Amino acid sequence: MAITRWDPFREFATLQNQMNRLFQDYQPTRTGQTGEEFMTTGTFVPPVDIYEDEHNITLKLEVPGIEQNDIDVRVENNTLTVRGERKFEKDVKEENFHRIERTYGSFSRSFTLPNTVNPEQVNADYTNGVLTVTLAKRAEAKPKQIKVNVGTGKTIEAGKSAKSAA
Repeated sequence: MAITRWDPFREFATLQNQMNRLFQDYQPTRTGQTGEEFMTTGTFVPPVDIYEDEHNITLKLEVPGIEQNDIDVRVENNTLTVRGERKFEKDVKEENFHRIERTYGSFSRSFTLPNTVNPEQVNADYTNGVLTVTLAKRAEAKPKQIKVNVGTGKTIEAGKSAKSAA
């Protein structure tokens, strides 16, 4: 049998972690390492994945059960804002429900765009409950392949042509 040292604060730390997990989805939070992106809390905050390749920055938001007409995507002042609303279905009376676990209400997510994004080339596609927003990068921000010329290894002095240096 191993002897372990009793730490009276371990139980408090465990309780604090459990309480943090319990309230994590219900409090307003700031996301991202830089704190530039923010969420305004309603009752519904869709999760988002953001990834980048050499040509685009792409955001994918999970917004199932929302009509395409209830989603608004805007780019203003170098900020991408996605707003929408998931409406409660009124065709069934609330008292007939045994459980309501899905969240409803309006949401707004805003993201500060880097200077590499061209605000004139933004596309949004809504398929199977996933909103995909594609932000094209500016041409000068895209990586460029530079061709390396293979030469004779001779150094040319400034101001002289290749023939006069030979």
